[in-house]
Amino acid sequence: MDTPPRITPLSWLMVAILGFTWGGTFMVTEIALGEGMPPFWLAASRVTIAAVLMGVIWTIMGRPLFTEKTTPAAKRDMLIIGGLSSTVPFSLLAWGQQHVTSGFAGVSMAAVALIVLPIAHFTIQGEKMTPRKTIGFLIGFIGVVILIGTQAFVSTGASLETAGRIACVLAASCYAVGSIMLRRLPAAHPIGLATVLLIIGAVMTIPLAWTIEGPPPLPTPTLFLVLAFLGLVPTAGANFLRVLVVRSAGPVFMSLVNYQVPVWSVILGALILGEPLPRSLLLAMALILLGVGLSQYGAIKRLFNR
Repeated sequence: MDTPPRITPLSWLMVAILGFTWGGTFMVTEIALGEGMPPFWLAASRVTIAAVLMGVIWTIMGRPLFTEKTTPAAKRDMLIIGGLSSTVPFSLLAWGQQHVTSGFAGVSMAAVALIVLPIAHFTIQGEKMTPRKTIGFLIGFIGVVILIGTQAFVSTGASLETAGRIACVLAASCYAVGSIMLRRLPAAHPIGLATVLLIIGAVMTIPLAWTIEGPPPLPTPTLFLVLAFLGLVPTAGANFLRVLVVRSAGPVFMSLVNYQVPVWSVILGALILGEPLPRSLLLAMALILLGVGLSQYGAIKRLFNR
């Protein structure tokens, strides 16, 4: 798509929903892991359940995927995006988090916004870097680092810690590049596009999980419900919203979600699990909001001038 990004009130609402949804996913993932679900099969299960659901919806709708003839380049790009959106980053994070702190993994995901910014500058119409936008994203990133605290860069002492950190940063880069490529695909129906990408992700992730962890474990009733939730809400539903946001408002705007996720993770952990709120929460939220305000000043101004 060569049209400039179009940020509307609905774009802001969808980004807020994504931040809340993905922020709460960490708690549900912990439940699944606690029930004995191996990490690679956890990733494969949620992607497969989401792909099946979206496939049923798309079949019922009976709509064509692209509004124009599909080129070989578009088919190739969809295969790459499918891998970059789930298979590769899920695998890198599953391996990397064995050797790094959760805080470093969280900061790596927040870095998606900083990785997207320069790539979009050279590849996406209407996404040019400006001093104000760059400073805004840096301030937001500092807010996330403050929220996570000193554990963000603490050493685990693991022999493969450096490799683990590289894996986390590469996972963040996958999300960033995948969003850029998603924006550049030809015009397509958002439900169909989300469905195809999830199917590609499932086809890639299942053999990987089987190779690394063997046959899938038989889920308990509790685990089945948890996996169903992960597949339906933060994977199927959220990926559909992600496609809508990237295709309309652009990958730079979409990257704002990565600043919200750790905030909601902390808040929901306190409200539901009784975890203590960090003293830095208010300062971190203020910096994140300031960063978002600076980076998206033009979009916010248009929102209130309607």
